[in-house]
Amino acid sequence: MPMAINAQGSKANFAGKWALNAEKSDMGQAPQGGGGGGPRMGGGDFTATQDANLLTVVRTRTGQDGQAVTTETKYTLDGKVSVNTTARGESKSTATWSADGKSLTIVTTRSFERDGQTTEMKSTEVWSLTSPTALSVVSTTSTPNGERKTTMVYDKK
Repeated sequence: MPMAINAQGSKANFAGKWALNAEKSDMGQAPQGGGGGGPRMGGGDFTATQDANLLTVVRTRTGQDGQAVTTETKYTLDGKVSVNTTARGESKSTATWSADGKSLTIVTTRSFERDGQTTEMKSTEVWSLTSPTALSVVSTTSTPNGERKTTMVYDKK
């Protein structure tokens, strides 16, 4: 897998343009009262850049008004907390490598307000390259309505 290895000391490199492979993905079941998955829940195409201590993920999706909405999320790869703020609220993430450097686990806590109440959601994503041109992201999200597990498979463009 020479394409999956870089100068980071044999850690997986997730850089590239990634397209969701819906046929190979498992969107899971939405918790009761929850919405569907797909691009809205982070399952759409994205571009990732990565250096020794930073993974940046840029996604463009269509908003409710039909306009393109681009979000950029940054994760430090040194175990420190990353804070990302969007229109939906603030998220705090910690990314840690597996012992063999082949997978990256990102634990995120999001806080947002709805109907005057602050709600917190926690998610865990495990990123791993299943081949030099395929990425798997297994995500487990805990919400007030229950837990949801998805496996998104992406093909490198």
